[in-house]
Amino acid sequence: MADDLTSVTAVKVETPGATEWIARARALAPRIEAAAPRIEAGRELPGDVLAALHDSGLFRMLLPHSLHGAELEPAIYVQVIETIAQADASTAWCLNQGSGCSMAAAYLAPEIAGEVFGPPDAVLAWGQPPGRAEMVPGGYRVNGTWMFASGGRHATWLGGHCLVIAADGTPSRDEDGQPLERTMLFPRSSIALTDVWDVIGLRGTGSDTYAVADRFVPAAYTLGRDQAVDRREPGTLYRFSTTNMYAAGFAAVALGIARATLDAFIALAREKASLGSGQTLRDNEVIQSEVAQAEARLGAARIYLLHALSEMYADVAVSGRPTLDQRMRIRLAATHAIHAAKSVVDTAYQEAGATAIFVRNPFERRFRDMHAVSQQQQGRRAHFETVGQHVLGLRANTRNV
Repeated sequence: MADDLTSVTAVKVETPGATEWIARARALAPRIEAAAPRIEAGRELPGDVLAALHDSGLFRMLLPHSLHGAELEPAIYVQVIETIAQADASTAWCLNQGSGCSMAAAYLAPEIAGEVFGPPDAVLAWGQPPGRAEMVPGGYRVNGTWMFASGGRHATWLGGHCLVIAADGTPSRDEDGQPLERTMLFPRSSIALTDVWDVIGLRGTGSDTYAVADRFVPAAYTLGRDQAVDRREPGTLYRFSTTNMYAAGFAAVALGIARATLDAFIALAREKASLGSGQTLRDNEVIQSEVAQAEARLGAARIYLLHALSEMYADVAVSGRPTLDQRMRIRLAATHAIHAAKSVVDTAYQEAGATAIFVRNPFERRFRDMHAVSQQQQGRRAHFETVGQHVLGLRANTRNV
């Protein structure tokens, strides 16, 4: 495992098809960046931004070819998310959340997948923690409250992960003895969201709370997320779990925020004079060193993540299944990228001085967004402990890898 984690084999970042998708994101970026103040103020993605994302097919990046999706390779996908995050983190966050949820299409019967994901504006959103689904004839009786439903306000369907309860009232378990979980799907039009999203960063994600009580869900509208027994699509992408893709995608959000923040500081350093000295910030030796180290941290974290994704995709295309080592490597690369990005943003914010505290300047919102990203589940520092346990030959909890 240690040798695998430290591999520095060369990686070709842009494989065939990458240029087109990244170009789409770059073309949209100025429009999204211009809309960023509206996105934050409204605490959701406005209609014109959503229309642009749908028109460019960006919500269909991880959908199967059978549903006219792109079924993108993960290393390409995260570069698209990174590009959008440079323009606005909330938009990139919603795009990654909706894309990860769209992988559910690979676990549904074709007619149900078409109903949920066929419309051009289709978006599925879901939250945590798990609810309760009691087995009944024809389906499940569902009760639950789910939080952090990023993008729920513009979603067309909502999902609820549930622990399955057998007809006799006992918890169901999978073949490994773990509590059995299935995801229930509901039309968004039938669910009321509770507006709780008053937060410091990622305000535009509208990550509200929703609930259902004693609701019947037909069995066909449920799925075993990431469970091979339910998987209906043969593509290599669907050997990656949603956990893999959320980890990588939200790391890409962090990398995009950091890239934009560092670029803004570099531009500022060329113009802003230090108080008292009259020299520009870029003439300061400390600033020169800080910028170089920030570039190294950001670039190294980015390449490590892209390499881990590319290598795993190539191997899984042959083997059909990722190894635990590979899954651990994705977890490590993603968590490391989030914290490396945070350190870069903190450095740029600090060295920008009082300039950084003004809303009109390009630091304050990105600083808040970055610190919201690092608080989310994918940024938990406990992931380092999990990977460390695995590297050292100890028993590790693999639930979140």
